[in-house]
Amino acid sequence: MLKTSTKQGNFSRTFTRRGFLTTSLKAGAAAFTTALLPKFHADAAGQYNVLFIMVDDLRPMLGCYGHAEMHTPNIDSLAQRGTLFNRAYCQYPLCSPSRTSMITGLRPETTGILNNSADFRQKSPDIVTLPQHFKTFGYHTQSVGRVAHLPRLQDDENSWSVPSWRPTWIPFDIETTPSWQALEVEDDELRDGKTAKRAVQVLKQIKQEQFFLAVGFYKPHLPFKAPRKYFELYDTQDFDLPASTLPPIDAPEWALTNWNSIRRYQDLPAGTEPLSDEKTLELTRAYAAATSYTDAQIGRVLAQLDVLGLTEKTIIVFCGDHGHHLGEHGIWGKQTLFEVSLRSPLIVSVPGQQAAKTNALSELVDIYPTLCEACRLPTPTQLEGLSLMPIIEEPTRPWKTAAFSQFSRGNSMRTKQYRYTEWGNSGEYGTELYDYYTDPNETVNIAHLPENSELVAHLSEKLHAGWQAVLSEIQEQFRVPQTSPWDVNDDGVVDLQDLVLISNNFGDAPENPKVDVNKDGSVNILDLLIVAAHLDESTNPAAPTTNIEISPTHLNLLAKWLAEAHLADDGSNAFKQGIATLERLLNIAIPEKTVLLPNFPNPFNPETWIPYDLAQDTDVNINIYNLKGEIIRKLNIGYQAAGAYRTKNMAAYWDGRNSVGEFVANGVYFYSLNTGKLKAIRRMTILK
Repeated sequence: MLKTSTKQGNFSRTFTRRGFLTTSLKAGAAAFTTALLPKFHADAAGQYNVLFIMVDDLRPMLGCYGHAEMHTPNIDSLAQRGTLFNRAYCQYPLCSPSRTSMITGLRPETTGILNNSADFRQKSPDIVTLPQHFKTFGYHTQSVGRVAHLPRLQDDENSWSVPSWRPTWIPFDIETTPSWQALEVEDDELRDGKTAKRAVQVLKQIKQEQFFLAVGFYKPHLPFKAPRKYFELYDTQDFDLPASTLPPIDAPEWALTNWNSIRRYQDLPAGTEPLSDEKTLELTRAYAAATSYTDAQIGRVLAQLDVLGLTEKTIIVFCGDHGHHLGEHGIWGKQTLFEVSLRSPLIVSVPGQQAAKTNALSELVDIYPTLCEACRLPTPTQLEGLSLMPIIEEPTRPWKTAAFSQFSRGNSMRTKQYRYTEWGNSGEYGTELYDYYTDPNETVNIAHLPENSELVAHLSEKLHAGWQAVLSEIQEQFRVPQTSPWDVNDDGVVDLQDLVLISNNFGDAPENPKVDVNKDGSVNILDLLIVAAHLDESTNPAAPTTNIEISPTHLNLLAKWLAEAHLADDGSNAFKQGIATLERLLNIAIPEKTVLLPNFPNPFNPETWIPYDLAQDTDVNINIYNLKGEIIRKLNIGYQAAGAYRTKNMAAYWDGRNSVGEFVANGVYFYSLNTGKLKAIRRMTILK
């Protein structure tokens, strides 16, 4: 809330921490959006690059997930140097809703994206996506392959530094196409080979930049097509049949409603009867071959990182967008709230970390905040996931007690031992409960057993409390004092005092090493601008809001910092947006007295800005005079609220022309500020 004195001439205007963000930074729906913060050179602060690899319809059927029959050496190698999340779950078992939740850090009930055609920009145009956040902070962002479900959804100019690229989609008739094909082709003749080839080229092009590169692979999405050599890695005898191809006993009808679109392929029978054992194993082999094909393409991208010397500078995230049934419960595909449809592979590799496998419950919506923390970027408070960095650092620590997913009219929750699902409002269309300790294959729904009534009531309450309650549990349990690299004086919040401390150390060998923010051995205006990017962050989100108060000293310092920033400006995002932040701070102050300030630039050629301070609201007019005292131009500005009009976007502007539109000659001129009772005159020089 804005607090001002009713006494005219009072200088100080006080804003709460939230008030500053919402009042002076043109806030949207969320209390914090990265679009409001300045960009800066990420490499100056030591951030990593990001390689985000996303695979379509990939279940955790990989060697590193305990499937010894699988040939996935490249993904397995990544797991050997990163953290493998054994219990990672998507938020919606369908391509576009799941990918949208990952890319926005928001859950489907928030984005409203519940199908493959809706565009989150139409529903919530102000959402700041994961790549957009990194782009805001100076990263080069680029996407290759299938990152969003549809091309028009991927071509989001807010998110990417350059246009997205994906291989040409060739339509096909599903009813005349077999469900799998072993093709006599080279890898690059298919879409994912083309994607890998392009990603390798892009890495070479952007190797000198700080980058966020998203690479999306299509297989093992149906139809299961791959070069024959990947089929030759397997025999149908390598695989086991599903534990049950029948629906769970006592499962509600809503739980079994899915498209089962595989039945439309040329070689498969229509209907809902389970496929034969022979056909099931044949399709499982084809799925495995398509997975190995994609693994080989991922290997090409990872190898290029090595060749370019970027591996130790790059965080790698690998995931599937959701799971996939291969005959479990008689289902082929996704779009269910069973374990096999919701569980996704997730590996995060941070340079220098200890490799680990964790059973901590995690969600794909956690990827966005994880990358923010790993790259030392501010984490937007509107995100609905939780950074996994504490688990990467300590894989066995207590963590989330539940993961949440939804589909159609169903809401599902996975705990360490159970999956509980309600269909319709409070289960009006049925409920499900599976105990994975005693029934890991979900063969019997035990929600209606009398002995489970208390358990069901507890899980229902937890489901309705939702993800917010689970995150609050963790934040309360692990709330410990933290320090931030941007909080220079370690008082818990990044504020003006941190900027003052840096300013006081310009050019010195500092006693406090934190003032050299970018660790380049010199304390200068760039360090100040980088910290300004994090202004108002707190290491304790639950702490009471603080006040941002612009004092007379601050006003003069802001003007000084701005002048120095303009002089040193190299055109980079750090300067461009840092200057904008300081200007926003300057503009929330109310000066002690009305003053006419020197024009800038001076001499000018041929335009100038005329700054001034207003101690109270008033009408403002500025007149330009020649040496004869004649008015040659009037700038009728009109009503202005009290404030500091010292920046280009606030000061009065004169284009150097007289009242008839002619540029005036070189020489001395005067300009006057007229505010009713007060009139001030200053001299200016024109030197073209």
